[in-house]
Amino acid sequence: MDNSDIRAQSALFDRLREEVGRVVVGQERVLDRLLVALACGGHVLLEGVPGIAKTTLVRTLADALGLDFRRVSFTPDLLPSDVTGTQVYNPKDGSFTPKRGPVFANLLLADEINRAPAKVQSALLEAMQERQVTIGDDTLPLPDPFLVLATQNPIEQEGTYPLPEAQLDRFLFKCVVSFPPRADERRIMERFSRRESPRARAVASAQDVEALRSALDSVYLDDKVADYILDVVEATRDPAKAGLGDLAPLVELGASPRASLCLDSASRAHALLRGRAYATPQDVKEIAPDVLRHRVILSYEAEAEDLTPDKFVSRILSQVPVP
Repeated sequence: MDNSDIRAQSALFDRLREEVGRVVVGQERVLDRLLVALACGGHVLLEGVPGIAKTTLVRTLADALGLDFRRVSFTPDLLPSDVTGTQVYNPKDGSFTPKRGPVFANLLLADEINRAPAKVQSALLEAMQERQVTIGDDTLPLPDPFLVLATQNPIEQEGTYPLPEAQLDRFLFKCVVSFPPRADERRIMERFSRRESPRARAVASAQDVEALRSALDSVYLDDKVADYILDVVEATRDPAKAGLGDLAPLVELGASPRASLCLDSASRAHALLRGRAYATPQDVKEIAPDVLRHRVILSYEAEAEDLTPDKFVSRILSQVPVP
């Protein structure tokens, strides 16, 4: 990749950051993860308490990208057809034709995703993995690009359904969205106290996203960095191999090979976001917590010892030798 390609993609990232920043105050780290996911074509799970701009951030990014956007509020009575669509009967000739649901969009916001039952999650799983939807006898491709940006509330558990591990593994990132600092909250008060809230303009297009993904293919990943990714992922399965033998009994299941693929592409996208045509071990370290925290299953003993997935991943990153 030459310098002109790097400058073009850096300019795209800068435009999107600036335009989203006209509406959303702070949350730069989460926005960077969404931009990385956009470059990788991966889905993102945003976890945080209500009122910290998760939905606003996703909607604003969709506006800035100029892409088709749909929002579905997941509830316990939601049906798979409410997301994917259904068949409509034509009484004239006795035929059925598919009516497409809100999943046929470039960006789908699955709001409070853990409130929907297993059948809905299963229907969404096909869309996330295969980029297609089956309605009756018809299998329909989803538009390109297609991203699921889901939110969930970690506090309120009544009326929720834990996401299946197979579905969690389909998310490129699980990002924890925290409360804003006091200075940012003051700016939020000033910006949104008026009746008319700011709205982002389209500063990109689907063609820009395609160019971004083509550029990502050219970002260099050295063999030593690839081996470092494998060392980190293997350490989640066998902590003793990384010199963390005390953690071995506390892990039920480590990250899958999909985690290695995600770390590979996300590290290269993070390098591109930083204006580089090559990925470094530091890119891997910065991106790894968001890639791994939802792919590691710890035991009940770990919970008793106050070991969270974030602490587990942090210890691995501090222990695995960096090339």
